[in-house]
Amino acid sequence: MPAVTFDTLKFVETLKEAGVPETQAKAFSTAVRESHEAADVATKEDITDLRHEIGDLRHEIKELETGLHHEIGDLRHEIKELETSLRHEMKELDLRRQGEILLLKWMFGLLIAGVVTLLLKAFFGA
Repeated sequence: MPAVTFDTLKFVETLKEAGVPETQAKAFSTAVRESHEAADVATKEDITDLRHEIGDLRHEIKELETGLHHEIGDLRHEIKELETSLRHEMKELDLRRQGEILLLKWMFGLLIAGVVTLLLKAFFGA
């Protein structure tokens, strides 16, 4: 940060003209100069630079926000595709399961029919 300019000679001269003894005027001048050196004061240039930095940051945030919106949109699309694919696979598995159950019913029915036939043959034999 740039230092605040302070004309110590002019300050001392102004105090002397107002009737302050030279030693006191010099002491005041030294005290004021030291307080200015210790002060951490923002200048107009510092504030202008800061405004530019804030503007740049806002622009970067806007770009990130736009990018995130696109990525979220892409992710939503991918999720929809996965959901559709999973639903299709679940329907296929359900159809296969239904076919297997139907086959088991027929096999069980034929097995019972065979056992009944054997029992009838055994008891009423031919």
